[in-house]
Amino acid sequence: MAEECCATQLIDGNGVFNVVGLDNFVRTTKLADCGLSYAVVAIMGPQSSGKSTLLNHLFHTNFREMDAYRGRSQTTKGIWIARCIGIEPFTIAVDLEGTDGRERGEDDTAFEKQSALFALAIADVVLINMWCHDIGREQAANKPLLKTVFQVMMHLFSPRKTTLMFVIRDKTKTPLEHLEPILREDIQKIWDAVAKPRAHNSTPLSDFFNVKIIALSSYEEKEEQFKEQVAQLRQQFFHSISPGGLAGDRRGVVPASGFSFSAQQIWKIIKENKDLDLPAHKVMVATVRCEEIAAGKLRNLSSDEGWLALVEAVQVGPVSGFGKKLSSILETYLSEYDMEAIYFDEGVRNTKRQQLETKALDLVHPAYLTILGHLRSKTLENFKSRLEQSLNCGEGFAASVRTCGQSCMLEFDKGCADASIRLAKWDASKVREKLRRDIETHASSVCNLKLSEMIKKYEKQLADALTEPVESLFEAGGRDTWVSIRGLLKRETEVAVSGLLADFASFELDRSTIDTMVQNMRDYARNVVERKAREEAGKVLIRMKDRFSAVFNHDNDSMPRVWTGKEDIRTITKDARSASLKLLSVMAAIRLDEKPDKIENVLFSSLMDGSVAVSSSQDRSVGATSDPLASSTWQQVSPKDTLITPVQCKSLWRQFKTETEYAVAQAISVQEANKRSNNWLPPAWAIVAMIVLGFNEFMLLLKNPLYLMILFIVFLLSKALWVQMDIAGEFRNGTLAGILSISSRFLPTLMNLLRRLAEEAQGHPASEAPRTHSLVSHSFKNETQRNPISSAIPESSVSSNVSSSDDGVEISSPNLTHRRSEKIP
Repeated sequence: MAEECCATQLIDGNGVFNVVGLDNFVRTTKLADCGLSYAVVAIMGPQSSGKSTLLNHLFHTNFREMDAYRGRSQTTKGIWIARCIGIEPFTIAVDLEGTDGRERGEDDTAFEKQSALFALAIADVVLINMWCHDIGREQAANKPLLKTVFQVMMHLFSPRKTTLMFVIRDKTKTPLEHLEPILREDIQKIWDAVAKPRAHNSTPLSDFFNVKIIALSSYEEKEEQFKEQVAQLRQQFFHSISPGGLAGDRRGVVPASGFSFSAQQIWKIIKENKDLDLPAHKVMVATVRCEEIAAGKLRNLSSDEGWLALVEAVQVGPVSGFGKKLSSILETYLSEYDMEAIYFDEGVRNTKRQQLETKALDLVHPAYLTILGHLRSKTLENFKSRLEQSLNCGEGFAASVRTCGQSCMLEFDKGCADASIRLAKWDASKVREKLRRDIETHASSVCNLKLSEMIKKYEKQLADALTEPVESLFEAGGRDTWVSIRGLLKRETEVAVSGLLADFASFELDRSTIDTMVQNMRDYARNVVERKAREEAGKVLIRMKDRFSAVFNHDNDSMPRVWTGKEDIRTITKDARSASLKLLSVMAAIRLDEKPDKIENVLFSSLMDGSVAVSSSQDRSVGATSDPLASSTWQQVSPKDTLITPVQCKSLWRQFKTETEYAVAQAISVQEANKRSNNWLPPAWAIVAMIVLGFNEFMLLLKNPLYLMILFIVFLLSKALWVQMDIAGEFRNGTLAGILSISSRFLPTLMNLLRRLAEEAQGHPASEAPRTHSLVSHSFKNETQRNPISSAIPESSVSSNVSSSDDGVEISSPNLTHRRSEKIP
């Protein structure tokens, strides 16, 4: 296999190009016969990272590998090339000397950069071998080397698209999808930082490099898995120069016959370029070492017992002396860093110290913010409790807020000074401003609550002072109702406003706010009256009927009327309706603005003359246009102040008259009945005529005592029959009904009376006493049952109460009250 792969040292460790060896390689492998069908694959990476081992397993070459049992040392010196076995097309493997080697020392980095630039210039695919745990590092990940090579390459050669394949060795548990973004970000940052020619100043990385990332398991610990993964990777190098392959971009490719000359010229140009002779690794070593020291101090700080105790205490609440304790801990670790890094480059040392200080402050900053939060919360709670105590002691609200706020802010400032760290210049103004806003918000909420309670107290006072008196005034419904309501409203409103202004004094409110609240209080009082007026307007029909009943059924002395027949029912009815209509005019609109209106005149002129009575269709058609009540608004009254529209007044009046006509009819009926009962005697002229014409018969009776005795007996018997049969009561129901009732009862009553006389004559008067009493009771019962008033009033419309007394029966109803007296012998 050694003869087939033909491994050859192309450049030795001193940078001498092996021209003879390259020509022998070209001749032995017949490279010149390939034309453009060949590819070059180079590998670079840290020393002893397994580059040669990877190439031997990947391409079946025989590069020298490090013997781990003899120690770790430089194996590959310079640059070696070999033919890849079993790969189509013809592929050349280039093995570069490892970077960061002990043998060359820290001052010799020129060859590393030269060899890396040479690999990028001649290779189609560059494998960058790196350890998994070096990802994220600066030197071990070859970031400075790539940056320098990229920069020089842009100036020395015409770049062509090269595949950069990062091979992550000894992959750990970290998934590849988490490692790949970090590598790609680092490569992009290197490319962005490279100073490019003007022509390529804005050229993206993807135009020159195709970046791929793969990961391999550990060769020593998982050899079989490593070999399987390498076998899979090997398949990607077959037909690599085909479109889409790893070496698919063939721009500027040199024919195989000119490969030897091209490689010599590229190396010559690289050797003569002084830009690659960069300073030694002193700065880099100082950077790495100082970073390690700083990282160690940062880890120690994060696990320091004193710091952890502070963190635990801060979670509970404010810690006294927090800033002093934490400053002491930070200064201790910074002093240790200074002592350990004193012999390294001063510039690097100071830079890393500043970074350590920044990271340490970033570590402790959350605890500082936490303690500020505790201070803010504690101060706010103190303010709330102090303000409440001050208000309970009777202090003014504004003065209490001012005093408590100033004392609490001073306490907060002292707490911030105690928590401040000497190394940091942190500003607590934002937290202080938030505390100030929180205090103002709480004070505002308490102020609003107190004002709301105060306003509710005076609103309740106004409601209690206005509701019942206004209802009483509406119930009276006189001409001066609204005048009295306006006076009551003004008086009670001024009392409430005066008390409100006195209570507002301690709040130190601005004038506009006070004026607004006072106006709201006045509006509330007015709304109470308006709301009560609308409520009473809904009961206006009931009020009108009550007013009508009160005026119609009672005289001027408020005594119940007895319809004896002498009363002028027409006049009384008119007065009662007029009083009810006056009540309707009072309730028709709200009159709190003292504006004149003609509602009462319109109602009286339109309704009292009976114009709203149902008329014929012709009358309605003629008078429709001139009816002042055929409207939904009153003149000189706004719609918002209208309680009952004209049309509604008209409808209410019709309903009112319908529901009160029955009471009038009952009164007329009772009056007629009383007239009939009082007129059972003949007229005076008839009595005079009987006396004149019966003078002779009268004288005959006086001359003959027997006739007089017979006449007296007939009178007594007639009187007894009259009382027993209640003849006057029977005739109240009508003449025909009275005659029929008397005729049916005359004979039984007469026989009963004669039997009683006979029994008394035989000496048994006592046994008939109960019967006599029962007859009297029966007669009284018949009398009350035949009462024409109670029998004529339907139960559905009038609810009557009947009560008996010593001298008669009293009948009362909501719309009709009268007394009828009947003597019971």
